[in-house]
Amino acid sequence: MTATTSERVPVAVIGAGPTGLSAATLLARHGVPVLVLERHRAPYPLPRAVHLDDEVHRILQAMGIHETFSAISRPARGMRLLDGAHRVLAEFLRDSPYGWHGFPQANMFDQPELEQLLRDTLKNRPSVTLRGGVEVTAVTPPPHGGTPVEVSFRDEATGVSRTLLADAVLGCDGANSLVRASIGSRMQDLATAQQWLVVDIRCRLPLPAWDGVHQICDPQRAATYMRVGEDRYRWEFRLRTGEQPEQLTDRDRLLALIAPWTPGIPEDELHVLRTASYTFRAQVADRWRQDRVFLLGDAVHLTPPFIGQGMGAGIRDAHNLAWKLARVLTGRASEALLDSYQAERHRHAQQLIRTAVAVGAVMTGGGTGTALARKAVLPGLSRLPGASHLVLSAVSPPLRPGPLVGSRRLGHPRPGTLCPQPLISDSDGNPRPLDDLLGQDFALLATAPLGQALHTLVRALDARVIHLHDPRRQHPGTGGAAHRADPGTGALVRWMGSAGAVLLRPDRVVLGTAARPRPGSTCGDDLAAAAAAWAPMLCSGGRAARDATIVATESRDGG
Repeated sequence: MTATTSERVPVAVIGAGPTGLSAATLLARHGVPVLVLERHRAPYPLPRAVHLDDEVHRILQAMGIHETFSAISRPARGMRLLDGAHRVLAEFLRDSPYGWHGFPQANMFDQPELEQLLRDTLKNRPSVTLRGGVEVTAVTPPPHGGTPVEVSFRDEATGVSRTLLADAVLGCDGANSLVRASIGSRMQDLATAQQWLVVDIRCRLPLPAWDGVHQICDPQRAATYMRVGEDRYRWEFRLRTGEQPEQLTDRDRLLALIAPWTPGIPEDELHVLRTASYTFRAQVADRWRQDRVFLLGDAVHLTPPFIGQGMGAGIRDAHNLAWKLARVLTGRASEALLDSYQAERHRHAQQLIRTAVAVGAVMTGGGTGTALARKAVLPGLSRLPGASHLVLSAVSPPLRPGPLVGSRRLGHPRPGTLCPQPLISDSDGNPRPLDDLLGQDFALLATAPLGQALHTLVRALDARVIHLHDPRRQHPGTGGAAHRADPGTGALVRWMGSAGAVLLRPDRVVLGTAARPRPGSTCGDDLAAAAAAWAPMLCSGGRAARDATIVATESRDGG
């Protein structure tokens, strides 16, 4: 049927998987209306991703769903590396379930439950419309750049075709992305693809296996096992050269594969939810953006599963882009801010993919000789002090210096890293996660009085200032219980090191720092001087632009 133009929207998100729904939720929280177009009317019913780390759990907090996600997820205890005969080579246990970001370091869950949670959250956000049962057939950027972007789609129930106009389009439409093709972006291979068989099983009886992730370091039959929920379990088996998935999915063969983990469990208690053959690829796209068309998630990168970062990488994309796009669309920042999306996320995702490839090679690669070397080396490695923390800690690398990441200065928190999230006492003395106190936008943590230039910068960014009590600067006779910092504040002050103030982006990345001043002085001239390079990009229109100009002028003139 003939297409008609029916509407114009600020943002159209193509794809209602975890990445698309996260982007829509974050944009809505920043005040931007969103239309989500999705082919399926309900969440995909079969489990796929099963793991999110504490950093991504923190992003769920930014969406307001961290508590409900905690109710449908379970922390993972740690990891065991085993040989082909299932003898333990090394064991890595977590000392504490909670990590740098205030949440369990490894969270196991059922993807359909998360997607339903994200959809339910959108019901409370009238600025987001989720339209299911439609197939996007074309995304057409303006021939000479700019906006709007034309999106054509067909209602699968009626066959009616329509065209809408959007100020920005987010392609969250998966590995076979139509949006990626529309901007001429191409995937680049970072490693050879591998074929794996994924098996999901439900069993009401607890399996008599160690309750953590099992990695079988056997080049003949590499495998991974993990408990996902109270009665759900997953196995992943690498296919051998020339082997077909059908050779392993016969029930007798399948039960034989999982038998090392299921001794004593009656066969009729093992209910196969799904068997699927997956090609685990290591790819990243060469272009992430054309004007106001952006790629996110599997549309722009594919990660092998060895460090459990596939879904998390897409949600990080959404978190990185949402605040920038919102700031541009609402007239508070210049278009140049959007250039930082690919600059930051491409290198970050590429490094994670290479890490996953390297970890997979160390654990499962090589031949018999490599397997013997692993057997000799891994037991000693696991006994080294700090080995468990190194192996199990978050793998997310810092952002490199760039337009929105200041240069590193000795003794300060490193720009490009994420701020920790301890519990901080609010004005009523109640402990609350730090991000709840910081709000949605820029924030400044300070242990020293702010100078005029830094006050001007804070006003230009509309940043929330959190003054922290620094116990190291407390003079004798001024202490006492009422003046002592709570443990979370103390940890945050220690993290700040020699900084008197730390400026945080809305995604909680350290943008820059100010050195702690001498007693009786104020801080921030050095941070304001550094801000001259990026404040005009972040501040556009009205008082904010004037304040940014003042910051640049004061910094250039030495205050």
